[in-house]
Amino acid sequence: MKVLTLISGGDTGGAKTHVLSLLRELSRIMDVQLVCFMKGDFSKEAAAMGIPTEVIEGNPLSALPKLRRLAAAFRCDIIHCHGSRGNFMGMLLQKTVKAPLLTTVHSDYKLDYLGRPLRAAVYGTLNAIALRNMDFMTGVSDSMSSLLIRRGFDPANIFTIYNGIEFDRAVQDFDRIAWLRSLGLDIPEDALVAGIAARLDPVKDIPTLLQAFAKAHARVPKLHLLIAGDGQKKEALQKLAISLGVEKQVHFLGWLDNTDDFYRALDINTLTSRSETFPYALTEGAKFFLPTVSSRVGGVPQLIDHGVSGLLFEPGDWETLAEQLVTLALDADLRRTLGQSLGQKARSAFSLEASCRRQLEIYETVLRRYARRDELKKHGIMICGAYGHGNAGDEAILEAIVTEMRTLDADLPITVLSRTPKETAVRCGVRAKHSFALLGILPAMRRTKLFLCGGGTLMQDATSSRSLWYYLFMLAAAKRRGCRVLMYGCGIGPLNTAFDRRLAQKTLNRHVDAITLRESSSLRELEALGVTKPKLTLSADPALSLPRAGEAETDAALRAHGLSPEGRYAAFCLRLWPGFDGKVEAFAATARHAWQAHGLTPVFLSINHRSDGAAAEKVCALLGDVPYVLLHEPMPTGLTIGLLSRMELVLSMRLHGLIFAAGCGIPHVGVAYDKKVTAFMDYTGQKNHLPFDAAEAEKLCALLDSALTCSKPEELAAAARILFERESNNIAAAKRLLKS
Repeated sequence: MKVLTLISGGDTGGAKTHVLSLLRELSRIMDVQLVCFMKGDFSKEAAAMGIPTEVIEGNPLSALPKLRRLAAAFRCDIIHCHGSRGNFMGMLLQKTVKAPLLTTVHSDYKLDYLGRPLRAAVYGTLNAIALRNMDFMTGVSDSMSSLLIRRGFDPANIFTIYNGIEFDRAVQDFDRIAWLRSLGLDIPEDALVAGIAARLDPVKDIPTLLQAFAKAHARVPKLHLLIAGDGQKKEALQKLAISLGVEKQVHFLGWLDNTDDFYRALDINTLTSRSETFPYALTEGAKFFLPTVSSRVGGVPQLIDHGVSGLLFEPGDWETLAEQLVTLALDADLRRTLGQSLGQKARSAFSLEASCRRQLEIYETVLRRYARRDELKKHGIMICGAYGHGNAGDEAILEAIVTEMRTLDADLPITVLSRTPKETAVRCGVRAKHSFALLGILPAMRRTKLFLCGGGTLMQDATSSRSLWYYLFMLAAAKRRGCRVLMYGCGIGPLNTAFDRRLAQKTLNRHVDAITLRESSSLRELEALGVTKPKLTLSADPALSLPRAGEAETDAALRAHGLSPEGRYAAFCLRLWPGFDGKVEAFAATARHAWQAHGLTPVFLSINHRSDGAAAEKVCALLGDVPYVLLHEPMPTGLTIGLLSRMELVLSMRLHGLIFAAGCGIPHVGVAYDKKVTAFMDYTGQKNHLPFDAAEAEKLCALLDSALTCSKPEELAAAARILFERESNNIAAAKRLLKS
């Protein structure tokens, strides 16, 4: 594999480190050629590292012929661009060199020239044009990839890579005071030193750090602040330090050649940026186990779990930052604990070796998809369902289906029909169209190989016949446009009206190739309808295939809500439903019983974060002195499953609360507001459920007692294994249709 890398050559900071460290490692196992468009430290360091480097100076018109001659001689397989000039020259070069064009986006390109309007107008505009002409893009964090998707770039062609750090370099003995004296700084030996390494540009928001430091210093006088870096705002920042009265405690160091010594000198590492991708300033600090406080931006939360491996604050919130600096300054044990946790996490997940492996994977995928580009334009997967409504259960189904489809063919483009297409595209990394944008959907069906109507109880008219008619129309439209049609992990019914039953029977027999069903009652419903033409298979809910969050992430979430990972809890997953107000006292009595009789703290966890919290709050208002926790903010599905796995009991009206509990082998009690809840409990052989209308305190408490005392762990585990085995029938059906 031959990769031609284009970059301006004036890059500094994280982008410079990322490119040079990766190229140095990759050049040992493949052919790379670096082209810089100006002489400077970048090209000198690259050559010193043994990276094949050429410098082509001049304006784009004069540089382009030289670049073309070099590219023709090198005969690259991939053109990999970095930064505005690299992107623009790559776009021009591709007119004559037939190779895929890949760019790595290191920062928000709309903020790269913040405070420099002329450069933004020229270079920013050229870069925006070039980015729209890229075949593939890589963001240096999940948040950067999400930003690109939000701005309309194709999710099918976006990858993510994180900056990697060399953690195996030996840490030498270090004399902090001697190093500080070498810089001309007279800082006391007992000082607590905070620091930041950053360009002194507006986007790094050093004023927030100075304001916070001034307030923290007033309470902890031995605090000092080191600022490593230079930039256009240096003079203004020095004046601000004077106005805040901390000019003797704030030390501007300028650019440093050896940042290792800088981080060794710190007690606390900081970052105050208003925008970031995945900053090296934090992983460099993690290498030395530094406790860290950072603004909650970009990919930072991927590294720092608040309260576990560092502290986070919202951008610009200098008062919270000040409190966090004081907290760390006064608590040496906390500094040590947070620093150790951060260092261990960074070493396990963000090493240079991991970044190199990921970069190679991206190159291989780019070449494969570029070779298949004509085929992939004609063959994709379209997924239709109740998506984009904020229901965690439905979104879990979608996440599971997308994951399973990618195991069948990682290159096939996936399009999801959603009520909030932009949110769906960002969350799942897929193309998305509004559910009712038929002018875009119907032509796209002609480029679709498999139309998948997936998850949930879509074939029902209890809530509305209109939704049933919509899904039946989409099934027929897909089939007429040449798609294989699969209903995936579905529930069926109730279908109450004679017209709806006839319409469903006719449509499913004519236009559906196969149906997998999440419980046996749905199979009986289809048989009663007279649906015989599609292949019918019993399966289970696709969301069962989703992995739960890791132990550390789950522990962090528990602690963030004031819960000990060693605590004992009962989860309540409730929802507003007609007549709920008449059941509030019964649910409250059951939560009190869980606490008083079994010592389980009630945890009210929302499956639909938009509405379930209101139901929980009604119950919590009646709990009196019983401790409880409300968890109704949106969270990743894996974390929801992880939290439920820590419960000793789950009482749920929501079907997916029961599904996740069953998959984790947790005792559970179902309150059936809909037949699908009863159907699931019967399907899994669980007896601890009752209809919503019969939900009285005495009955609910009895079911809770029964679930806790009578449920045998080995039986719950065996039931979970059966569900997982049945769920595999979903993907098997999709595989058959894709191959046919």
